[in-house]
Amino acid sequence: VSPADFDSFHSIYSGGAPISPSLATRFEEELGHRLHTSFGMTETTAQTHLAPFEADIPVDPETGALAIGVPVCGVDARIVDKDGKPCGLREPGELLVRGPQVMTGYWRKPEETAETLADGWMHTGDIGLMDEAGWFYLVDRKKNMISASGFKVWPREVEDVLYRHEAVREAAIVGAPDEYRGETVHAFVSLRAGQAVTEAALIAFVRERLAAYKCPRKIHFVDELPKTPSGKIMHYQLADRLKG
Repeated sequence: VSPADFDSFHSIYSGGAPISPSLATRFEEELGHRLHTSFGMTETTAQTHLAPFEADIPVDPETGALAIGVPVCGVDARIVDKDGKPCGLREPGELLVRGPQVMTGYWRKPEETAETLADGWMHTGDIGLMDEAGWFYLVDRKKNMISASGFKVWPREVEDVLYRHEAVREAAIVGAPDEYRGETVHAFVSLRAGQAVTEAALIAFVRERLAAYKCPRKIHFVDELPKTPSGKIMHYQLADRLKG
């Protein structure tokens, strides 16, 4: 693609999965348009958060996450801890939403409906946070968290660092079973055409930017990462490969 392919575009939004700050920057530099973020789920039928078109989208300095936006008109959103109590500003917790576009329930699944739509709020299963200006950020899916020697590792944070390497086209972080640590961080990486990098060099690249316990102990180079029909990387399939 080239900038000319986007001459007729006024605004471009990204959705479906969190986007790394480095990819958003590269998109703007190479194609001449700012990429705006959004958030929604199948269960919400439409976006619950959008980045205002005129705004500069912030990055959370602690997690490195690009903001997903602010709640759209008519939507309430909050971040809660494991006990359902509201979290403080910039404190990670589960993202809850409520509004007119939220589903009324899962078809013929009353127990799942009651769990997901508890107390009038939809529990997204996403770990996020809110800053002082009302921007929301996604840390990762709650079920994706890796516990390495008791330390929490959020795959998206490590993936965002990998995407900053010029040779990396796509990356996915998963936990591999480990008798000593519980889980070990592994990375699956596909490279950009004409690029090459060694496993040691890529691990060192991450280690320079993140705490040691977050760094992959193994890099698996693959031609393509498994994806859903909508293009989301299927982390669970990669995790299954490591279970043998």
